[in-house]
Amino acid sequence: MRTIEDLHRIASPVKAIAPGLRLLMGLSVILTAVSFPAYDLLGPAAMLLFPLTGFAVSLIPPGLCFYRLRYVMPFVLAVGLFNPLFDRQIIAVVGGIGLSGGVISMITLILKGLVCLMTGFWMSAAVSCEEMARALTAIRCPRILVTLLVLTRRYISVLAEEASIMQEAYRLRAPAHKGIHVSAWGSFLGQLILRSLDRAERLYESLQLRGFDGSFPPLDTDGRKRSFSAQAAGIGVIAAAAAVRWLF
Repeated sequence: MRTIEDLHRIASPVKAIAPGLRLLMGLSVILTAVSFPAYDLLGPAAMLLFPLTGFAVSLIPPGLCFYRLRYVMPFVLAVGLFNPLFDRQIIAVVGGIGLSGGVISMITLILKGLVCLMTGFWMSAAVSCEEMARALTAIRCPRILVTLLVLTRRYISVLAEEASIMQEAYRLRAPAHKGIHVSAWGSFLGQLILRSLDRAERLYESLQLRGFDGSFPPLDTDGRKRSFSAQAAGIGVIAAAAAVRWLF
């Protein structure tokens, strides 16, 4: 999470685009990618250009995306792994080698998963919590839902830190155990919930002392005026995603 927060501070050209439009850009790419048929390889492959271009414009190293998502990538690669076993009908020949429908659908699913993960990472790096909240508020999203999403995204790292502290304490008390013993799972989870409730209570009191009422005013904190050309570029990305779907 700290890496994502560091990426939010990068003064990249994409920050000139309104936050709501940035969210629409990412969502349009994801929805377009998943809408391609099972045997369409060219469409999802072409959609990979959108997150890669987004990384370049946002000054985000693509390698950072794959490093941060290294634990999720194997699941994406495993999607459709058994398709070649069930769909063995040859539907294409490349270089004298026949490709079954299962192989093509497996590769298509992998490409779709990569596009969705890369675009999701770009969205989380290009749109901060406050910008996301203001964008959702502008489209009349329920206030309670906006607050829930923002606080979950902002403080999920706090929960992970609490779990890490408890795991380290358990390791120091039981150095012979590899990991947490099954018999301690219940008490460990209970303590984690109690510690989380205590932190949540202190967080709520801090928000009240700062006058937070659940609203996110739709304004730019730095007073910058967003240029028309930047907004036109964002709309162009959405139109380009729709054009790719129409072409392929």
